[in-house]
Amino acid sequence: MVRPLVALFAVLAASLIALPAEAQWKWRDKGGHVQYSDLPPPPGTPDGDILARPSATMRRAAMTSVTPAAAPGSAALAAASASAPRSADPELEAKRKKAESDAAAKVKADQEKVAALKADNCSRARAQLTTLQSGIRLAQTNAKTGEREFLDDKQRSDETRRVQDVIASDCK
Repeated sequence: MVRPLVALFAVLAASLIALPAEAQWKWRDKGGHVQYSDLPPPPGTPDGDILARPSATMRRAAMTSVTPAAAPGSAALAAASASAPRSADPELEAKRKKAESDAAAKVKADQEKVAALKADNCSRARAQLTTLQSGIRLAQTNAKTGEREFLDDKQRSDETRRVQDVIASDCK
C-alpha cells in the first residue's frame, strides 16, 4: 500500500515540475529550422512560421516570475522592459512604469548626493585656500610621532597647489 502511494506522489511531483516547461514557443526560422524557446520568436517572424505558442495564462505566469528576479533599477530590469513587447495587461504596465520611475528617482537622488558632497568639498577647499594665502603660521600633526610641525614655505606651496586642484575639480 505504501509503494503505490509513494509512486503516485512521485508522478504528481514530476508533473508539477514539468508544468512550467509547457510555456514553450515553437517557430520556423529563416533557414527553415524549427526553433524551441521559452521566449517569443524574434521580431519580424511571420505568424505563419510560428508553430506553437504558450497559452495566455502561462505567458502571464512566466512574465511575473521573471520580473521580480531583477532588482528594481537594475540593468537587467531595464533591458527586460526595453526588449519585452508591450502587453495589454494594465497591472504589468503599472509595475513596469513604477520600476522605471523608482530607478529614475534613485539615479536623481544619487546625483543630488554627489552634487551636495562636491559643494561641501568646494566650500571647505576655498576656506583652506583662504587660510593658506593669509600668511598665518599653520601646523599639522606628524603621523608617526604625533607632534605638531609648522609648515615651511615649500609645504605651504604644495598644499596650496593641492587645494587649488580640488577647487578646479569640484567648484564648477
